[in-house]
Parts: sequence; structure tokens; C-alpha cells
Amino acid sequence: MVPPEIREQPQIRRPGSQSFSAGLMNETTRDAEIALWLARTAEGDRAAFAALYRHSSPKLMGLVRRILLRSDLAEEALQEAYVRIWSNAAQFDSALSRPMTWMAAIARNAAIDSRRRASERIAKESIPIDEIQLAAPAQTADLQSAELTQLRRCLEALNAPARDMVLLAYHQGWSREELARKFERPTATVKTILRRSLAALKECLDG
Repeated sequence: MVPPEIREQPQIRRPGSQSFSAGLMNETTRDAEIALWLARTAEGDRAAFAALYRHSSPKLMGLVRRILLRSDLAEEALQEAYVRIWSNAAQFDSALSRPMTWMAAIARNAAIDSRRRASERIAKESIPIDEIQLAAPAQTADLQSAELTQLRRCLEALNAPARDMVLLAYHQGWSREELARKFERPTATVKTILRRSLAALKECLDG
């Protein structure tokens, strides 16, 4: 069951927002307060859980965003992390780790699980590159056959990764973030490759 505090507070507070005077607490006091919130959360105290959520969510969001490129996936993973924290708060042991370290591990695992599910979805929906066939719409096939032949020739002139990215992006509708994960490149690099590849294709087709 999703704790009501998560449903009622979908907006994540960013660093710099007010949060229980966190900047004024020393490290030991901060750990003690977070541990107390966790202990009360384990007893089903929703007010303590809300306090824990407001205090820790900016830091955990930063961690999750370093793993997940898409903000929507990051927010979903963060919500999943707090569901797990709510359900497993009784397992926290201050003798084994600091409270933020314990919660960070939960958030990291939730983000990794989300990334794995996204990768599995991409693999399931994708078609091997060598099986992709470019074809003109039936009603204009005669008019476009020459253009398609030229397009295939121009595509073959691109290096393999660039050609694959172009086909997946513009033939199958993959997002830049999905391409970044598949080809293990930064999203900015994927955008640059696509831009340069399209320019090369235009030059080839115009020539």
C-alpha cells in the first residue's frame, strides 16, 4: 500500500527549501532525528514519515537522477523507494549504518530496478537493425522507389552506430534517452550524432 503522504505530496522539494532547519543541525543531531523518524515510521506514524520524506527527498532525488536520465522515471523510482522505506523502516539498525546511508541504498536499488525494467521494455519492443526494411507507402511506391533506393545508399554510407541510431530514432520512434542507454552514450552525444547524421544524409540526398 502506498503511504498517503506520498500520494498527497507529489511535488518533490528541491535543495534550498525549508526542511526542519536541517542546515542548523550538526551531523550527529541530524542522524538522531532521522533515526527517530524511521523508528516512528516503523510504528506506523504518518506524521513522522511525512517529516522524513520532506527532509530527505531532495538528497535522494539527486542520487536517483544520477542513475536515471528521465525525470519521470526518477520520480517514479523515488516514490517506490519511499514505499520500501515505509514498509521496511523496522529493519533499520543504527549500529550498522547511518540512516541516510540506509535510505540511499534503498533509493539506489529502486533506481537500478527502474533502469532494468526500462531496458527490458526497450529490448522487447525493438527490432534487430538488420531486420528493418524501408518501404514506401503503397499509394506512392512507384513515385518514391528511386528516392528510397537513394536513401538506403546514403544510410549505408553512415558508420554503423550512427545508422542504427537514425533508424531507431526516426523509423521506430525511440527517444534520445532510450538511445543513450542502448548505445551507452551520453544523451548529448546521441543528439550530436543524430544531428550530424541527418546533415550527412541531406548532403548525400541533395548530391
